[in-house]
Amino acid sequence: MAYQEVMVEKKGRVGIVTLNRPHRLNSLGEPMVSEMRQALEELNQDASIGAIVLTGTGRAFCSGADFANFQQVARGERRVGGGALSDWVSFVQRTKPIVCAINGYAVGAGLTITLPCDVRIASDQARLSMRFVRIGVVPELASTKLLVHIVGLTRALELMLTGRFVEAEEALEMGLVNQVTPHDQLLAAAVAKAEEIAFNPDESVAAVKRLVWANLVEPDLGLVQRREMDEFLAAVGRPAFREAVEAFLHKREPRFHG
Repeated sequence: MAYQEVMVEKKGRVGIVTLNRPHRLNSLGEPMVSEMRQALEELNQDASIGAIVLTGTGRAFCSGADFANFQQVARGERRVGGGALSDWVSFVQRTKPIVCAINGYAVGAGLTITLPCDVRIASDQARLSMRFVRIGVVPELASTKLLVHIVGLTRALELMLTGRFVEAEEALEMGLVNQVTPHDQLLAAAVAKAEEIAFNPDESVAAVKRLVWANLVEPDLGLVQRREMDEFLAAVGRPAFREAVEAFLHKREPRFHG
């Protein structure tokens, strides 16, 4: 479908969704939010796509919630809640892997939307902030749980309690992003990582995501292992496993697609 405020393209088995509201620093307003969700869903349903890159145009990846909405809320003219991001975490859990290419500012909700995604690669010009306390609100989209898992308790608390900006290299050091690249190489690096993921069998990739999310806070190690064994037994019955074995025996790369 045609979009007003996102751009969608495909490079082989990688789909690229670009937030394209640069005059508002890609702030989370409509129609961009709904279009982002729809574009990701369309790529998720496309059998030719194995992984997705999410990035932005201009100086920002995403500057967070549109401040015009906050003005309306502060005046009592708008209610908070609902919308296309209300189930964002569960939505991302069931999508094909998403590599976030953070090209600039990722602030507030512009950072929390990346946390349930699978890989975060930052430009050396990126600046990230859990800015919520600076405007008198609190973090959302399960970020008070996810950020702790990603960077650890004390770092997560420090980021959330100060609302300070973090430069790309510090974000890398604390594990908030997986990789930092020169700005002009960001998209290529993100696509390369998505291609690396998309090379693998779709069913196995989906199973890994299911297991990780199901086991994220599971205290019963026996249940964790049973889930893993159920997925393992399902995997060895699929054509992709047989192809991998044949490829190994014949000293060639496996051909999982096409």
